[in-house]
Amino acid sequence: MYLYPIWVRLWHLINAITIIILIVTGLSMQYTDKQQYVLVVGFARAVKWHNIAAVVLTVNYIFYVLGNITTENGKYYKIQKENFLKDLLKQLRYYAFGMFKGEKHPFPVTFERKFNPLQKLSYVLAMYVALPLLIISGVGLLFPETVLNRFLGISGLILTDILHITMGFFVSIFLIIHIYTCTLGSKPTSLFKSMLSGFHESDDH
Repeated sequence: MYLYPIWVRLWHLINAITIIILIVTGLSMQYTDKQQYVLVVGFARAVKWHNIAAVVLTVNYIFYVLGNITTENGKYYKIQKENFLKDLLKQLRYYAFGMFKGEKHPFPVTFERKFNPLQKLSYVLAMYVALPLLIISGVGLLFPETVLNRFLGISGLILTDILHITMGFFVSIFLIIHIYTCTLGSKPTSLFKSMLSGFHESDDH
């Protein structure tokens, strides 16, 4: 079934590339000695490419939000309170035990439900909580004059930096888990191919 329109695939590709660049350059900035030790790339180059990737990510994120508002894709992120906890536990059980026993997926992909309950929760937290906070704190670090001088007796810039690093860590962990779960389709490569073709291959294929 055709589930991933071209704009979603384009956004996903740009998002993946920029986040990887941000992770690599962010780690380089964190652990590179300005004079001697270099991790992946030098400090100055890491700063330059981190800022470029951050601008691209921000513009791409705005495109993503507008796309979800103006198309039907936004419906996939709406969490229904009814039975959500029960469905979430059912999905967790499947990932922990069911899939190793050959059980059928409790929430197969359809036109009405692209994400299972656990995916939906993690995507909402990543895309509508962690990523906005990452972008906002990044803007604060890029333009420190916009940050509060002090908050509860602590430097506003330090708090912004901590928030940025924390959100960067969560997004990095999300990326690792996301790549792993993308190997759990009908074949290990099925979901990756879906992002190229737009067509989802059923688990019963």
